[in-house]
Amino acid sequence: MKTLKFKTNINCGGCISKVTPFLNNQEGVESWEVDTVNPDKILTIKSNGASEEDVKTTLQKVGFKAEAVD
Repeated sequence: MKTLKFKTNINCGGCISKVTPFLNNQEGVESWEVDTVNPDKILTIKSNGASEEDVKTTLQKVGFKAEAVD
């Protein structure tokens, strides 16, 4: 299990509810959360096989940007 972190533009509850079904159905994503209080709106994913690319692609489908951070 590894942790992936992304800087996103998911900045409110409405945005979170839009991405929820996509991230919940993403293969290899064990759990996830978005820190909307953080200015960078950090999305933290516990990955069980999902890659950074998988997550970025999934979020782009819903109209959100994600940039991997270390």
